[in-house]
Amino acid sequence: MRSIFFATLLALAPIAAHAETFEVKMLNGNATGGMAFEPDFLSLNPGDTVKFLATQRGHNAATIKDFLPEGATPFKGKINQEIEVTFTEEGFYGIMCTPHYDMGMVMVVRVGDAPLSEIELPADMRPGAAKRIGQIVERNQ
Repeated sequence: MRSIFFATLLALAPIAAHAETFEVKMLNGNATGGMAFEPDFLSLNPGDTVKFLATQRGHNAATIKDFLPEGATPFKGKINQEIEVTFTEEGFYGIMCTPHYDMGMVMVVRVGDAPLSEIELPADMRPGAAKRIGQIVERNQ
């Protein structure tokens, strides 16, 4: 029984060794102006984790409805609290700060290698958020 446990542990070790953890600050303002995630764009491999840091008060991190890959689990952190999310499904994830979504406090997480030109925004996305997503995509192409 012990040998099965250790064999399983050794088999999983390479997966864990390659996964990375990234930190994203939730801020009242940054160089791009206004409420912001910093960085506002990440390109990850499946299995990587993002730790959203409650750097300044009044923010959270949550998925934008209809802006995540098929099969991905939505998440919603609490205001003023850090949250760690492991991204497993390949595709694009739109992330927002719930209270500041209308002000464009959003970010994009790409998991895998899909080109940014393949992003599809939800039809009902708020104008401020859509504008900011457009700026993020343009800056990172």
